Formats: sequence, C-alpha cells, structure tokens
Amino acid sequence: MDPRLGIIDKRFENIKRLIAVSGGKGGIGKSCVASGLALALSKAGYKVGLLDLDFYGPSAHIILGIKDIYPKESKGIIPPKIHNIKFMSMVYYAGDKPSPLRGVDISNSIIELLTITRWGVLDFLIIDMPPGIGDATLDMIRLIKRIKFLTITTQSEIVLETVKKMLKILKELKIPIVGITENMRTTKSKLVKKQLEIFDIPFLKGIDFDPTLEDSIGNIDKLLKTNFIQDIKKIILTTPEFRLK
Repeated sequence: MDPRLGIIDKRFENIKRLIAVSGGKGGIGKSCVASGLALALSKAGYKVGLLDLDFYGPSAHIILGIKDIYPKESKGIIPPKIHNIKFMSMVYYAGDKPSPLRGVDISNSIIELLTITRWGVLDFLIIDMPPGIGDATLDMIRLIKRIKFLTITTQSEIVLETVKKMLKILKELKIPIVGITENMRTTKSKLVKKQLEIFDIPFLKGIDFDPTLEDSIGNIDKLLKTNFIQDIKKIILTTPEFRLK
C-alpha cells in the first residue's frame, strides 16, 4: 500500500467540490473552459483552485497570463494565488520542455503532485484534464473519491464519437457527471443534444464561438469582457453543482 494515498485524501478533505473538465479529444477548448470556470467562480466570490493536469500540453498558465510566479515549499507545495485563484500546473516542473511520460511514470507523477500540493480550504477545485480516457484520467478517478466530471464536446462528428466513448466509460465506472456543454458553437443545431441524450446526462448551457477569445488569451481584463466568459457565467448560474451559496 502506497503511504502517499492516505495523504492525498487529506489534501482534498477541505475542498467542497472537485470538478474535472474533460473531453474526448484535444483542441476542443477544454483548457479555456476550465480556466474560464475558475476565473468566473473566483469573480463570483468563491474560493477556487485550478489544477492543470495536462502532461503533454499544459496551457492554463498561458490563458490566464501567469508568468514568473511559482509555488512555495512549506511541508509540501503551496500553490501560488493568481487572479484570486490557487494555481498548480505540471508546467512548474517541466517548464517549456515536453514530458514524454507513459504508464507507471504518469501514475507516479500524478500521485506525487497530489501528495505534495497543499490546497487548503476551497469551495471549488477545477481540474483541467488531459483529453480522453487515458492513464491520467483513470488515475484521477482512482485517487480522488469525490471527483465529478464536466464533459466538453463540439458539433464535430469526430469529437462526438470520442465523447460518446468517454461518457460510456464514465457511466460504466459510475462516476458522477455534472453535465455536457457544447463548446465553440456556431449554430443552434440540436444534433449534439440528440446524439448524446441516450446517456441521460444533463445538457448544460452551450458556449458560442467567440472570435475575440484568441485575442484575449493572457489578458484577464479583456478575457472577462468576452462573450465566452459570459456564456461560462450562464453555465455556473444554471448548474446546481456550481451553487454553494
């Protein structure tokens, strides 16, 4: 029995909601949604943490414009607080170098990161997951008992097929799913909802394609004014899992 597993339970005991933002493929805006959720929840007055667990392409720090701010060591690692969000990322350890990890190396890295990170008291911890159901996702399901998933999709048929596989696995494992949100929406088509309604999972407010989003990356003031963030706020307001007050 790995002694670190008991420590992980204690690291999360003072966090009310643990929400993993995930999707079947990369490039569907998962990191933007996770970062936007953390930012919007923080602005709503909640105590929020954001964990970027994407080993292969961490990008939350780029989206939120986080530079030259690092964790502190004190009986573990204390995440820095930026934009009133406690932030932890693999980028603090790998820098701008790729992380060619696989199998047991990924598991050990995740266990170590979860063991040493001291989040303290939080209302929400938003976790930006790697795409799909791989080692990292399965490890998080195994290691964090109260984790719930928010699944991202788009109108793409290719993305929908991978999301279906992911939802099927989550349902088989009996993992709670907060809901599905359709990102980068260009039309009001009901195709996505129709294809995914077989899973009997709440369909959340959609996020329309926002041509101003790319120009707002790294600039919090501009990001907060985008329609993208306004749509994120609608998800928060209309989804029970995001209501604590």
